Amino acid sequence: MASVLAATAVTAPSVWLFGPTAPTAAPPPADRSAWVADRLRPPDPTTATPAQISSYFAGLSPADATGLTIRFPRLVGNLDGAPVGLRYTANRLQRPAWSGRQILALDTRGDGQVAEVLGDLGTAARVTVLIPGVDDNLADFDSGHGGVLRRAPSWQARRLYEQARRLDPGTPVAVVAWLGYDPPEGVRRDALREDRAAEGAIRLIRFVDGLVLGRPGLRVTLIGHSYGSTVAGLAASRLSDQVTDIVALGSPGMGVGKRADLHTGARVWAGSAPDDWTRRVPGLRLFGVGHGILPVAPGFGALPLPCADVEGHDGYFVPGTSSLRAMAEIALGGESR
Repeated sequence: MASVLAATAVTAPSVWLFGPTAPTAAPPPADRSAWVADRLRPPDPTTATPAQISSYFAGLSPADATGLTIRFPRLVGNLDGAPVGLRYTANRLQRPAWSGRQILALDTRGDGQVAEVLGDLGTAARVTVLIPGVDDNLADFDSGHGGVLRRAPSWQARRLYEQARRLDPGTPVAVVAWLGYDPPEGVRRDALREDRAAEGAIRLIRFVDGLVLGRPGLRVTLIGHSYGSTVAGLAASRLSDQVTDIVALGSPGMGVGKRADLHTGARVWAGSAPDDWTRRVPGLRLFGVGHGILPVAPGFGALPLPCADVEGHDGYFVPGTSSLRAMAEIALGGESR
């Protein structure tokens, strides 16, 4: 990583590489113009909060809500605050081949974005959101980038859900594989900066707000892998206080120098495999480059997540590992052992 940093500093335009972090501009919602002009007068998705979206749908008749979903599946399928059942329906219309799955978000533009739910969001007392990192996109959501299955967000989410169910079948839980932002491609300039993480943080905050809306008893755990932990770190201070735990796996940094700088009441955990390449990342954040002190560093202040038996940067969700069991225990609201 240090060599990549040095090479990038030489070849990249200095104004781009060394400027302050700014969220990468997100494309406007699909079909926005037709949506706001619809006869049912729906709220502008670029300005309405999840609470306002929820209130709007609560005022529609079932027939009108269904009709709006059929007319605008690309928009309803990604609309935080819209009823979960309608979002599932909208995304089945977008991708009929996934009709047996609970797809809470699906945007096929560019590299694509997707969120899949395992379990019942309506009855879950605890929800865990997995935030993937570099190189993940819609095309490899199920197969893993490079064709390595253990890297696939959907595979990772299923392993965590199954582990939690084995540990405590009686606790209603759900796990969400949330690829709701555009991660960098490869460990290059975008991965050294936090612009995409900043945009992802905005989206993550909104997504969590939609999850907890009207559910004061719901508790949420966030698990950020690699660059996904940077997204979680940048979002931490603005997340709902119903987020009880934030876990950083194989993290290059959470955007701060110490746990206290995250300004969150959530428990913060960090773990890294003995041979994870991120352990060699310089712990810096300077002129727009780097992500701060590694959260596994003793001085950072995170709670330790056991990872001694994990292999590589992508082995944290492999069945039988101490990391998978520990994450399941945290997801259930307990302590990691």
